[in-house]
Amino acid sequence: MMAIDGTWQRECLVNDVAETEATITMSSSIQGLALKEFFLLLSSVGVAYRRCSLAWVNGDQIGVSFVRPGNKSGKPRKKPDELTS
Repeated sequence: MMAIDGTWQRECLVNDVAETEATITMSSSIQGLALKEFFLLLSSVGVAYRRCSLAWVNGDQIGVSFVRPGNKSGKPRKKPDELTS
């Protein structure tokens, strides 16, 4: 993942991905980073990426919503313990 302005990058592992959201495990701390919106880089050469908004944080896992063109807020994703069966 990478800041919108390119000022920081963090390695992460995508655990679960859907059309509009994903769950990610971070390999280092995200404390202090501006995480309102950022890019999830899906390719080492940067040709595949998604603009994301932070939905939730639970330890080293985060939930993200993919921001679609024209929808800068994204749709908030619920934490795993808030999901109903």
